[in-house]
Amino acid sequence: MNISLHPFQLRLRDPFTIARETTSVQPTLIVRVEYDGLVGWGEATANNFYGVTIEGMQQLLRQAARKLRGATLENPAEIWADLDPLLRTCRFAQCALDCALWDIYAQMHHLPLWQLWGFAPEDSRPPTSYTIGIDTPQRMVEKLRAMPEWPIYKIKVGADGGLKLVETLRTVTSSRFRVDANCSWERDRVVPLAEQLAVLDVELIEQPLPPTDDMQMRKLKSRSPLPLMADESCQTESDIDPCIEYFDAVNIKLVKCGGLTPARRMITRARQHGLRVMVGCMTESSIGIGAAVHLLPLLDYADLDGALLLAEDLAEGLTWERGVGTLTDRPGLGVYPGRTAMETIDASLAADRHPE
Repeated sequence: MNISLHPFQLRLRDPFTIARETTSVQPTLIVRVEYDGLVGWGEATANNFYGVTIEGMQQLLRQAARKLRGATLENPAEIWADLDPLLRTCRFAQCALDCALWDIYAQMHHLPLWQLWGFAPEDSRPPTSYTIGIDTPQRMVEKLRAMPEWPIYKIKVGADGGLKLVETLRTVTSSRFRVDANCSWERDRVVPLAEQLAVLDVELIEQPLPPTDDMQMRKLKSRSPLPLMADESCQTESDIDPCIEYFDAVNIKLVKCGGLTPARRMITRARQHGLRVMVGCMTESSIGIGAAVHLLPLLDYADLDGALLLAEDLAEGLTWERGVGTLTDRPGLGVYPGRTAMETIDASLAADRHPE
């Protein structure tokens, strides 16, 4: 088993602003795993909020590569558990490796991963939201109109609650809205804002308070007219049980929890206790997004638009129709680097084989 690591810079179509930062270029790491003549792909982005760097992920994954050099791939979940003592310090890196191994594992069975997991093309799959980052009202309207007739828009808002922004956007579309505060609200404003946003056909509010205020969410949950969803408060498997008490729904992200292996367990646990489930994303290429798309039949909500926000996707294999992501029948994850990205990766591999 050979692992190679390939950093890329993903340029966004527009600067993307949330409550705590603005991003124009997103660093990402593509992980290539070769095993028994098959190649699998995974991805994880750098992230300032979670302290994840490309260099840190590379360092950990090189250590993992040494441990896996003579390994046999019989079950990706077993490898995930074996490497967890090493990779738990960076779930983002763990995710990229886990997804690449599932890609190979499904190829070994000559099946798309969704089919190997027992899903069918006719299974119900929720449409993804399309995210409108914080900007001037005029620019946010322009961004919405650039992706017209999308079934659901997620509106990023700041500490002011974004009520006027949502009112403005509501004048140009009848599509459903979701509001994401990214931890920026004051606790005494959550219920009044929820009451006003409900009138504007907003279907849920994501992470109104910081995770340090989760105890307050218990009271707000019972009073809010809109479902309250955990995002920053739901990172890994151990966060599901507290969220049962504090939230109505959880947003599970593969990079935060460590990949497809723990995400499936988290979905099962959340559903057992009545939580509604979303799978979300970072601003990733279709390699990262395509892995998450495999979970759609298990979900209530999806927020998997990361690659749609890019000026140019580096990957192929995933298509969208009115918000619903569709993968091909290609064995494995069905997503892979496009021609330009493959040229860069091939050149890097050649340089590693024949150093000057």
